[in-house]
Amino acid sequence: MVRTAVLFAAAALLEIGGAWLVWQGVREHRGWWWCGLGALALAGYGFVAAFQAEASFGRVLAAYGGVFVAGSLLWGVVADGFRPDRWDLTGAAVCLVGAAIIVLAPRDR
Repeated sequence: MVRTAVLFAAAALLEIGGAWLVWQGVREHRGWWWCGLGALALAGYGFVAAFQAEASFGRVLAAYGGVFVAGSLLWGVVADGFRPDRWDLTGAAVCLVGAAIIVLAPRDR
């Protein structure tokens, strides 16, 4: 379980951070090298996601989706001064509950 959580956190850092770097490069006119760093981070995300123990790509990415939603809001708070409202937080909580159900559900193996 700890490995799964660490991999999801690393994937979120790489994917959200990579997308943010591209956003900064393009929309905030910080330069194409920001976009290049973002592309490298996004590629790293793909590799990190592949290290999950679960064999089903769809299940891993579906569960990660909840982490991505909550992580994106957190990134906005830390990196951009974004202040989520109660609906943002409620939506993120619903997504994390969904991710937990996918990851923790008892399955016949």
